[in-house]
Amino acid sequence: MIFDNQYEKQRIEKAEALRELGKNPYTHNIKKDSTTEEFKKCYEYVRDSDPMRDENKENTVIGRIKFLRHMGKAAFAKIEDERGLLQIYFSKQSIGEDWFNSVKKLIEVGDIISVTGFPFVTKTGELSLNVKKLELATKSITPLPEKFHGLTDKELRYRKRYLDMIMNPKVKETFKIRSKIVSTIRHFFEERSFLEVETPMMHPIAGGANAKPFVTHHNALGIDRYLRIAPELYLKRLVVGGFEAVFEINRNFRNEGIDLTHNPEFTMIEFYWAYHTYHDLMDLTEEMFTVLLKKLKLPAKIPYGEIEIDFSEKFQKISYKDSLIEIGGVPAEVVETKEGILAYLKSRGEEANAKLSLGKLYEELFDLYVEAKLINPTFIIDYPIEISPLARRKDDNPDIAERFELFMAGREIANGFNELNDPIDQYNRFKSQLDAKDAGDDEAHEMDEDYVRALGYGLPPTAGQGLGIDRLTMLLTNEQSIRDVILFPAMKPINDNNNEKENN
Repeated sequence: MIFDNQYEKQRIEKAEALRELGKNPYTHNIKKDSTTEEFKKCYEYVRDSDPMRDENKENTVIGRIKFLRHMGKAAFAKIEDERGLLQIYFSKQSIGEDWFNSVKKLIEVGDIISVTGFPFVTKTGELSLNVKKLELATKSITPLPEKFHGLTDKELRYRKRYLDMIMNPKVKETFKIRSKIVSTIRHFFEERSFLEVETPMMHPIAGGANAKPFVTHHNALGIDRYLRIAPELYLKRLVVGGFEAVFEINRNFRNEGIDLTHNPEFTMIEFYWAYHTYHDLMDLTEEMFTVLLKKLKLPAKIPYGEIEIDFSEKFQKISYKDSLIEIGGVPAEVVETKEGILAYLKSRGEEANAKLSLGKLYEELFDLYVEAKLINPTFIIDYPIEISPLARRKDDNPDIAERFELFMAGREIANGFNELNDPIDQYNRFKSQLDAKDAGDDEAHEMDEDYVRALGYGLPPTAGQGLGIDRLTMLLTNEQSIRDVILFPAMKPINDNNNEKENN
């Protein structure tokens, strides 16, 4: 039996007692007139009336009991719905002595009730509902955590998000903001004539980004499928087919570790824009942030942990190589050769694989000395081609990709580039990725011959970008862990349920 502790057994007995009284502890067809917030706004005028009550008005509100205090022949309680808390008052006289006595014994904190009555203001000045009718909507079997300490265990909060939301109202606000962020981004692109599309979640070939995939199996076809790492290659197929501006907001899956900024499944927006460049994408992204801050009513300077992110100035742009020198403090002469970088890393107690290419060594330097310093919005542009297998080469320097990444608060938020549309170049890069995979790189791209053939029909000059919704939400809600902005984050399994802390 799941509900086997003494408190749960007592509540089950109370539910049975309610049934014996003809009260279904799990009834339906209960309607409410207003939310707690609407009730307060509607009857604010009662504060200025004399007496401070309006017995001619009747309103039904439904909520979960968060506080209950019996005082002999009367009781005060606070009920909570999605919009907030409302104080209620009921007595033997108002709901009937027999039912009042039953309520006192059988209804408790955690239960969801429907109350009908009129607005009044208490002696302490709180707008409340004077109950004429009280009905049970749902009997809770599991007691809520003790109110003064709440639900503070992080692991338990993530595992039982439903309980986290009951006990910590701020959690609901975070996810309301997340929803508003997604809605705002969707409308932003729709207003600019982008078409929202849906592409496959299960891919025959793992591709679109450098990452290790999840593998599943299709029984009917007898073949393996990969949960998508990214929708990139399918979205670009749509541009080949004639859609000139497309976007998709959906889940990606990467078989990686879990930390403050990584979850195995996460949400991104990817968009592709024919006849535009990566410079256009940077301008569009900066414009999108202006719209987001305005829609969310956020200031130009927002706090994030112990730092502040300044959106008041135009986003900085600096090349990948220059960032190593100007931001990372790496001597200019060091970045010119592999040998110089390897010697520099060794002198600073860092290890690096001598077989890495110059571009990969740049990546080592960037991760160590640059990324964490990028606090205000900064576009790092013109990446080494070795770490940009799907990006177009610069015409005047084929070793450099026409690519950028956007960083804030020391973290990557977005990645975009001019798309490689030369099918022969793409085929050769896929081949070099296969060599890397054979050498042990689990995140290297597979060969996708169908995508190369699609390029053979002609991909117009196109720029594309991906932006992480989870990390964006973290920044705009001042949350330090990605688990705080994902409703049900990935968690390690609990080996022994008896050891799980309930924090009651």
